[in-house]
Amino acid sequence: MSVIRPATPNDVPVILQMIHDLAIYEKEPDAVRNTPEMLADVLFGDNPRVFAHIAENDAGQVRGFALWFLNYSTWEGVHGIYLEDLYVTPEGRGEGHGKALLQHLAATAVERGYARVEWSVLDWNEPSINFYRKLGANPMEEWSTFRLTGEALAAFGARSAAGVHG
Repeated sequence: MSVIRPATPNDVPVILQMIHDLAIYEKEPDAVRNTPEMLADVLFGDNPRVFAHIAENDAGQVRGFALWFLNYSTWEGVHGIYLEDLYVTPEGRGEGHGKALLQHLAATAVERGYARVEWSVLDWNEPSINFYRKLGANPMEEWSTFRLTGEALAAFGARSAAGVHG
């Protein structure tokens, strides 16, 4: 049985640990730059725009989390939920925590009139892909994710700041 609840400021250390564990699982162990202060600010600061839910087992032990924010569909004319991270601890896998977290987000979307819940998954992550397909989720076969980051982001953004357009 899984209990889903909103994250609290006291959850920041365990969420950050699970973010690090997820990075290791995704073969990027040194990629996390987030800090407890940064995470607490985005989740619980003056104007939070990022949200998190915790999955606990019957004994009250944290077994997973979902971190999400709103996106917007110009075609649908309404918001949706973008699931940034979904993680279940190794000892909690197979106990329904991931499904419960996703069901909670789906229910939130329906309740608020949002058009969708979407997320990205690594191509090699077959266990997750199979899990998502069993839930009725479909991959966006004709779409690719693009990202500007690091030096490319800085260089491209600097051109706009200098008044160069086009």
